[in-house]
Amino acid sequence: MSTQSETTSTLNDLIEIARDGKDFYIEAAGKVKDAELSALFTRIAGVKSNIVTSLSSTVAAAGGKPAEHGTMVGSMQQFYGKVRATLGDTQYGYVAELEESEDRLLKAFKDAATDNDLPPAARQEVTRLLPHVQETHAVMRDRKHAMKH
Repeated sequence: MSTQSETTSTLNDLIEIARDGKDFYIEAAGKVKDAELSALFTRIAGVKSNIVTSLSSTVAAAGGKPAEHGTMVGSMQQFYGKVRATLGDTQYGYVAELEESEDRLLKAFKDAATDNDLPPAARQEVTRLLPHVQETHAVMRDRKHAMKH
C-alpha cells in the first residue's frame, strides 16, 4: 500500500469514528433534560469536530480525500442508544452508549499511534490528538461509573 493510501485509509477510519461520536453527542445533547449533561455533550461534540477537521486537513495534505460520512457501526450504536434511552433512563442510556463510542475511538487512535506503516507526519498528528481522545474517554467513563452507583 502506498504511503498516501495508508495515510488516507487509517486517518479516514479515525475521521469516520470521530464523526460518529460528534453526531451522537449532538443528538444526545438535545435529548437529555439535564442542562449540565447537555452542555458536556455539546462540549465533547466540539472536541470531536476539531479532531475531524484536523485529521481531514492531514489527509488532504497527504494528497488524499477525507472521509465525509460516519460508519455503519456508529449509526447502529446511535440507534441502539436511542432505543435504550427511550426504554429506560435517558441520561444513563446515552452516557453508556457514548462511553462505548469513546472506547471505540480510543482503541482506533492507540492502534494508529503505534502503526509503524503510518507515515511519521500522520502518526505525529494522531499522537498530538490522542490526549483529547483520552480526556473525553475518561470523562465519559467516569460519568458512566458515577451514574451506576
